[in-house]
Amino acid sequence: MLGRVKCAVAGFMGGIMAGGSSGGGCNPGSELPVKFPYMRPEFLGLSPDEIECSGDHTARPIVILRETRRLPWATGYAEVINAGKSALNEDQACCELVIARRRPMSYCPPSTPSKTPTAKRRNSLPNGEGLGLRLDHSALGEDSEGLVFHYWALFDGHAGWGAAVVASRLMQHHIACQLQAVIEILRNLSSLPPTVLGEEPDTNPYLQGNPPGPHRSLTRAASLRGASGAPGSPCNTPPPPRFYTEKKIQHESLVIGAIENAFKEMDAQIEREKQVFHITGGCTALTVVYLLGKLYVGNAGDSRAIIIRSNEIIPMSTEFTPESERQRLQFLGFMQPHLLGNEFTHLEFPRRVQRKEVGKRMLYRDFTMNGWAYKTIEEEDLKFPLIYGEGKKARVLATIGVTRGLGDHDLKVHDSNIYIKPFLSCCPEVKVYDLAQCEHGADDVLVMATDGLWDVLSNQEVAESVTTFLANCDPDDLHRYTMAAQDLVMRARGVLRDRGWRITNERLGSGDDISAFIIPLMYGNHQP
Repeated sequence: MLGRVKCAVAGFMGGIMAGGSSGGGCNPGSELPVKFPYMRPEFLGLSPDEIECSGDHTARPIVILRETRRLPWATGYAEVINAGKSALNEDQACCELVIARRRPMSYCPPSTPSKTPTAKRRNSLPNGEGLGLRLDHSALGEDSEGLVFHYWALFDGHAGWGAAVVASRLMQHHIACQLQAVIEILRNLSSLPPTVLGEEPDTNPYLQGNPPGPHRSLTRAASLRGASGAPGSPCNTPPPPRFYTEKKIQHESLVIGAIENAFKEMDAQIEREKQVFHITGGCTALTVVYLLGKLYVGNAGDSRAIIIRSNEIIPMSTEFTPESERQRLQFLGFMQPHLLGNEFTHLEFPRRVQRKEVGKRMLYRDFTMNGWAYKTIEEEDLKFPLIYGEGKKARVLATIGVTRGLGDHDLKVHDSNIYIKPFLSCCPEVKVYDLAQCEHGADDVLVMATDGLWDVLSNQEVAESVTTFLANCDPDDLHRYTMAAQDLVMRARGVLRDRGWRITNERLGSGDDISAFIIPLMYGNHQP
């Protein structure tokens, strides 16, 4: 098994270098057409020659937004390729204004590929064109039946760029599709969302938490005896209501639900379209949606977003790794042991158990435990742990270091038939930030970046870097946030020396792809 694990690591890295799927279970999809060609973010406007130059693993030039281009809210962006981990930059980014028009959910086109020519197919699938989802600035003032939202997203690919490119092109439209069914509800903030669509709010006093008069709900004993209105009762008189209160759902919960469902739909689309398109690997996903005065930050993976406000740091995401999700993964392995293929154990030990230790008592923990205890080692415990390693070296099934994201449907443990996807979740955690809670200044920003940045810089170091840089810029210079993003990426990349890329205090710089947005929050205070 140990040999297999070593091969798995080598195979996974080899798969990344080759730009293909990792593990032993990938489909030979090289004969299939790609859904979208490799690209850098569309908003950068890079030519093919510039894209090629940006892929220099030795020079690692930092790519930023041109001065002639502008993103919504004067957002700053910068990126840099890895130091040789993969042939291409597998990070992808998107920043758009999107409009979700009032249409039933059935309008959202199915993601099952059609047999029409590629050019026509791309207009019939949720690619944005022809759906009324992209923002038409000239018609915006006339549109009274839609919701406009600002959208930023980062996708960190692994074992290939395919899934990240697809997600960067389509995720915003899945969010728009999910919002379409609740547009009328979201536009009416004075009333809580109805429990059942199409029904008028129930004015029955028994449902308002104030039951007057002598009426009472049926007791369990009366119900079993066949009391009036109870099941089996000869009387047709409807029983008094058994519940007097109804859970009150807030509008922001509908937006959260739309984002959560969009992630699931995006993942499902990747799975379906892998049958006819060559979509390699998987990706983490970090999205930010500004809608009706609030920021919704959805994260599935190990990218990170923080808000820097008046020298305060507000975390807006949680990284999902084998260590942070240990108990969820162990519980799944305990409940469905067949997923472990008789080669892994759901238990965790401080180190690999050796055969000579069978019968001895050793520290362990399972999904019910945060602490540790001792157990007598059995033959079953000699299997490889479901989660092994620490920090950035922790792996699920000795293969992958993230536990949430999109894609990876074909990923298997090397040289086995054990699928890893059942342990990976596409469901994001969504955090909400109300921009109306305070007036934001020019230096109050949201920083979102892939793990290549956070691997070498702490939240505090990022906050100090951004705050210091912006303090030395002209507050009226709209390019200041792009320059701050460039400076931040440069700090994480470092300088190439004899011993590799080095940052402050001769620490090792990031050799990973790095992508970062810096979003000024003051513009959110002035949105209608």
